[in-house]
Amino acid sequence: MTDHDQQPSASVPSHLLFERGHGGEIGTVQRLAMNRTGSFEWDLEAGTLDMDDAGLLVFGLDPKTFDSLPETVLNLLEQSERTRLSKAIDDAIRSGRSSYSVHFLVPMEHERDQWTHIQARILRHEDGRAHRVVGVVQDATAEVTHSAFMLDLEKRRQWQTSIVERTTSALSRAVTVDDVTAALTGPDALTRLGADGLSLALVENTSLSVLALSGDSVEAIDGIGDAGLDRRFPLADTVLDGRPRFLTSVAALTERYPVLAPHADRLEFRAAAYLPLVAQARPLGTLALFYRDDTSFNADERNLCLGLAAIVAQSLQRAKLFDEEREFATGLQSAMLPRRIQEIEGGEIAVRYHAAWSGRQVGGDWYDVIALPNKRFGIVVGDVQGHDTHAAAIMGQLRIALRAYAGEGHPPSTVLARASRFLAELDTERFATCTYAQVDLASGTVRVVRAGHFGPLIRHMDGRVGSPQVRGGLPLGISTDFGDEEYPETRLDLVPGETLVLYTDGLVEEPGADIDVGMRALVHEVSTGPAGAEELADHLSDQLWERWGSGDDVALLVLRRSPDPGSPRAPRLHQYIHQADPEGLSDARNIVRQALTDWDMAELADDAELVTGELLVNVLLHTEGGAVLTLEVLPEPVRRVRLSVQDRSSAWPRRRSPGETATSGRGLLLLDAVAARWGIEPRGEGKAVWCEIGPMVQPVGTPPAPPSPVERP
Repeated sequence: MTDHDQQPSASVPSHLLFERGHGGEIGTVQRLAMNRTGSFEWDLEAGTLDMDDAGLLVFGLDPKTFDSLPETVLNLLEQSERTRLSKAIDDAIRSGRSSYSVHFLVPMEHERDQWTHIQARILRHEDGRAHRVVGVVQDATAEVTHSAFMLDLEKRRQWQTSIVERTTSALSRAVTVDDVTAALTGPDALTRLGADGLSLALVENTSLSVLALSGDSVEAIDGIGDAGLDRRFPLADTVLDGRPRFLTSVAALTERYPVLAPHADRLEFRAAAYLPLVAQARPLGTLALFYRDDTSFNADERNLCLGLAAIVAQSLQRAKLFDEEREFATGLQSAMLPRRIQEIEGGEIAVRYHAAWSGRQVGGDWYDVIALPNKRFGIVVGDVQGHDTHAAAIMGQLRIALRAYAGEGHPPSTVLARASRFLAELDTERFATCTYAQVDLASGTVRVVRAGHFGPLIRHMDGRVGSPQVRGGLPLGISTDFGDEEYPETRLDLVPGETLVLYTDGLVEEPGADIDVGMRALVHEVSTGPAGAEELADHLSDQLWERWGSGDDVALLVLRRSPDPGSPRAPRLHQYIHQADPEGLSDARNIVRQALTDWDMAELADDAELVTGELLVNVLLHTEGGAVLTLEVLPEPVRRVRLSVQDRSSAWPRRRSPGETATSGRGLLLLDAVAARWGIEPRGEGKAVWCEIGPMVQPVGTPPAPPSPVERP
C-alpha cells in the first residue's frame, strides 16, 4: 500500500486499490469490474499536465481541446473536493513522501457524480525537491459503490450477531420463568432484540397464557391477549401449527386473521414475526416480535428471528424445570414446619419462613412452638448446616426430637443436650444451631439456652431494643462429639408490652458485608417497626430478607407479651432494666417523668424520678439480675402513683443509720421522706419494693407492719 490514502466517506477495502511493490513501482489493479483507467505525467517545474486519452475520458475532457494545465482538471471539481485533493497532494509533496493515493468526486454532466481514484508516485531531485509526478487515474465508482454495499452488509451481519449475543447473555442469567420474562421486557430489552414490540405466551395444560407484553403488540389490545388456544388468533395458531408466521404488513396480518381487522387502525407496527417456541420437540408457546419499519424478512432476517426463538425456548424450558423443582423442594420444606401456630394466652406469636430465591434446593432452617404444662410453652428457631434435601430431612427429624424432649418436661439445658446427642447418633456430618426458650407469660419469665446460634432481641415498651447476654454452648452434634453438652440457662423477664425476636442468619447476613452491618439493620428495624407481632414479622421480612438479596433461607419468630396499659383512669406501664445495660437507669428515669407528664401528674415527677433511681441502683448493685419497673396510677379518690421495682433476690433491705461521711445506707430514709407509703412484698423467687407518691390520707384502721428488713450484703 502507499504511505498515504485519503478515503471517500464510504471506506474502500485495501484489495480494491492499486498496490505498490517494494521497488516503488505501480502494481496491478485488483477490482471487481473493469473501469476506465488512464495515466498522467505532471511536470511540477513547467506546470504542465500530460494525460493520455483514457485519463482525459475519466474526467470527461476532450483530448483535442485539453490545454495541459492542472488547473483545468481541478476546476472540474466542487470547491470542497478541490480543496481536499489539493491538500492531499501538497501534504504528500511537502512531507517528502514518495507517493500518494486519494479518492474524490467528479461531477458528470449527464451522469451521477463519479468516484475517481488517483494513485501517483512523486519523483524528486537529489536534494529532495519534487519535480515530477507520474501515476494513473481511474473511474472507481463501481468499486466504491460495491464497497459501500459490502460495508452495509457487514454492518447488518454484525448487528444481527450482536442481537444474538446480547440476548443470549441476558437470558444466560435467567433462572426462573419470571427472570426470563424480565430479561425480555426489562430496560433496553426491545433494543437488545432489535424489535419495537413483543408478546410472549406459554402453553399451560390446555390453555395459552400471555406472560409478557412490551412495546407495540397485537395482544396489548384489550381482550386479544386472553384469547387462549383459539386458532383465529396468531399466538394460538402459531403454537398449534408449529410453523413461524412472517407478516410484512398489517394488511397481511388482518387478511390471515380477519378477527383482528376491527383493530387494524390501532396497530402501530408494520411487520410482525410469530415464532413457535419448541424445546426437545415439545411446544412451549409463542414469541411474537413487532417492527415499526418496513421489514421484508429476507433469509438472514428469518434466520435471526428463528435463532432468537430457539434461544428463548431453551431458556424457558430450563426455567420451567427449575421452577417445578424449586416448588417441590419448598413444598417439602414447608410440610416439615408447623402448619398452624396455636394461640397463646397473654400474648401473640408470629412466625415466618422464607426459602432462598437462589438455588433449587431447600435449607435446614426451622421454627417451632411447643405447648407445655401450666400454660407454658417452648419456642425454638434453628438452622441445620447445608442447603439441600439432606439438610431438610435432618431438620425434620431434629425438630420432632426436640419437641419430644421439651414435651417430656425437661429444662431447656437438658432439651438441647439430648437433641445434640440425637443428632450425633444420626451418623451424619451435619451440625445444627438453635436458640430454645421456655416461656411463662403469666409471670413474664423466659428461660433461654443457645447452641451456637444468635441470641434473642427484646424490644421494650419505649421502642429501645436490647440484646441480652445469653450464655451458649456448642452447636448441636458438635457438642456431643467434643464431649461438652453443657448449655447454660439464662433467665430473662418479659414485661407486658415487650417483644422477643428469634431469627436465623439469613435475616442479617449480607453477602460480602460484615455481620455487624446486618445486626445493626435488624436492631433498627425491630425498634422502628410496628408493635404487633404479625405486623412486625411482615416488616422484618420486607425490609431485611429482600434487602440482602434473599440468597439464604430465613426462619423468624416474634413473641409479644400483651401490654398492660391499665384503664384510662388508672394507666400503667412496665419496663425491664437489664443489669448489663449502662443506659437503662437513665432511660427508666426519663420514662417515669414522661409518663407522669402524659398522665397530667407532672407535679409528682421529681419525687418519682428520685425514688426510681434509688430503687433501681440498689437492685443493679446488690443483685445478679435486672429489675422490672412498674408505674401505675391508683384509682380515685386518691390521686397517687404507685412505683414498684421487682428483682429476683431473696434478700430484703433493712433500715440503717448512716454516719455523716457514709456513701450509702440512705435508701429507706429517702423513701420515708418522699413516699406517702412504702413496703416490701414477696414475689415468687424474689421480691418487690414499692412506694406510693402523692398526697397523704388518713388510713382507715391500722395496717399490718411490714416484715423486718434484712440488710443487703
